[in-house]
Amino acid sequence: MKKKFEIRKSKYQLLGGILFLALGITAPSISAEKLKKTNLPKSYASKAPPTEITDSDRTFIELREAAKKNDVFRTQQLAASLPNYPYDDYVAYFRIKPQLFDSAGGVRADSSADSQVMGFLNQYQGTALSDRMRNDWLLVLGKRKDWARFDAEYPKFVLDDDTQVKCYALQSKLAQGENPTKVGMDARAVLLDPRYFGLACQELVPAIVAAEGMTPSEAKAIGRAASEMGFDTMSRRLGGDDPVAEIVRAAKADPAKAYRDFLQNASRYSKENQAVAWGVIGQFLAKKLDANADDAYRLQQDLGYNELLSTEGQEWKVRAGLRAKDWTLVKNAIEGMSPAIRTKDPAWTYWYGRALKVDGQNEKARESFELIADQYNFYGQLAREELGKSNHAPAKTKVTEQEIDVMANRKGFIRGEHLYAMNLRFEGNREWNWELRNMTDKQLLAAAEYAKRIALYDRVVNTADRTKQEHDFSLRYPTPYRDELSPIAKQIDLNLAWAYGLIRQESRFIINASSSVGASGLMQVMPNTAKYVAKKIGMSSYTSDKLSDTNTNLTLGSNYLNMVLIDLDGSWVLASAAYNAGPSRSKAWREKLTSPTEGAIFAETIPFNETRTYVKNVLANATYYSSVMSGQVQSLKQRLGVITPKAANQSELP
Repeated sequence: MKKKFEIRKSKYQLLGGILFLALGITAPSISAEKLKKTNLPKSYASKAPPTEITDSDRTFIELREAAKKNDVFRTQQLAASLPNYPYDDYVAYFRIKPQLFDSAGGVRADSSADSQVMGFLNQYQGTALSDRMRNDWLLVLGKRKDWARFDAEYPKFVLDDDTQVKCYALQSKLAQGENPTKVGMDARAVLLDPRYFGLACQELVPAIVAAEGMTPSEAKAIGRAASEMGFDTMSRRLGGDDPVAEIVRAAKADPAKAYRDFLQNASRYSKENQAVAWGVIGQFLAKKLDANADDAYRLQQDLGYNELLSTEGQEWKVRAGLRAKDWTLVKNAIEGMSPAIRTKDPAWTYWYGRALKVDGQNEKARESFELIADQYNFYGQLAREELGKSNHAPAKTKVTEQEIDVMANRKGFIRGEHLYAMNLRFEGNREWNWELRNMTDKQLLAAAEYAKRIALYDRVVNTADRTKQEHDFSLRYPTPYRDELSPIAKQIDLNLAWAYGLIRQESRFIINASSSVGASGLMQVMPNTAKYVAKKIGMSSYTSDKLSDTNTNLTLGSNYLNMVLIDLDGSWVLASAAYNAGPSRSKAWREKLTSPTEGAIFAETIPFNETRTYVKNVLANATYYSSVMSGQVQSLKQRLGVITPKAANQSELP
């Protein structure tokens, strides 16, 4: 609750970010009773994660922590004390990696570890960790401008999920004479999120401009996107001095004042700068749910230059139109989006269909909905309902015991399980996910079923969620701890499917999950919230150490969810938002409404990125949980309902 941990794909840029502390989350031990409950064959018992770790394991964990700090001396010392450790590739990686990066995480272009890196890549080729090492090595080669070796290694980088590496690849193409216009086009598709640019991308943009593959205005637009996020130094490196920089700062500080001032001063600027200034002001007004956002974006729309708006600017233009029920602006905003932005999120396909429908273009609207109707997400569900199709769990594909047995012996899973037992979830996920590459749908389902049998429920969800044609939604939407949760939900009349939808989003059923702000357990309950709820429901024996107890965590989390639901007039949308961001914020967002608003629009226009994603996922989850539990057709639109305006009142709920 309130800025909790969210499970997402591991990316290089997040290394060193929120990890499950070694580290704080333990893989569940598998008792005889658990084996019996999960129908786990006895042959799997030996593969259950060990309940204790050795002294060598503890040294290994210490080595990992030293490698995170890029402490060369300490990693060399610790690695030398683990000569026969089973995870020799990790020992080698943790020894080499600090030689490639400094203590601040910067790349060492003068690293002398070349031969060690190449030896590692040759010895462990084809593994998850070799791909990690290649990612690191490409950053070194890129900083050196060693394009010959960079170009030889880059095609071998399987995940290819590092924005800086992509920028170095484009630098290499430019240096070797590739058409600058083509490089500029490719760069615009990569440079969408300044948080991941790094120095590589900051070097790339001016180089493309110098080669006339990108206009100075386009470079300034990329820099402006960085400035909108607070990266002012990066902004200047990317695009140089920006005449609109002052307006960006003003809009971030007080968008309402910036709007009023620019109405008086706009004529001082060129048409292009007026357009981008209105786009920036519109974005920050929209994030405040200010009704003038629609007007600001309309002024921008009249002037043009949609392509010079940032990713955030283009997306919030649609949201401003939705909030104002300005379907003409919604349609124009989506049509003006760059292809890379428009196609990355099914939201824009859905809302474009809705705008076409309002415009009377029913056949084209239908075509838009059909594009995403096969997706099992929030907007895929809504698109199916627009097409008159039902939302229900697809037919279950069954896997055999033999297919499940095969998964028990996959190397990546065995390695992953031991890493989970050491509380090294980041590394465990890497091994598990690497093993999933190139699997068929049936193999994925067998792997998910195996994960279920050894009580790795987050891997159950992650693995089953990857299937394309053959599915088992009882694995994609599992219901562990049902014996504990059902009576709690029944006692307070809390919808069980919604509770499960929330837990799936909160913790992925990792029983000891903890967030950076102190939320913990299956329902990610904050300590102060737990104390408040315990007092309210008469749990006189509650002490803070009991929050880690499964039944206590579920009891307190469920009761709090029910409290916010009652406090917010039974709206699942408002209550889900309140559970994540706090009741006061949810009420304040509702207060900004000027007329009844459909729940989908309210959800899409929540100002906090985390909460907006959270609410959509929780309610989409709840729809499928209801289908799995009841076997009946479900309606996401019905769950979303209509949010009516109401003056905010201060809630006593935390």
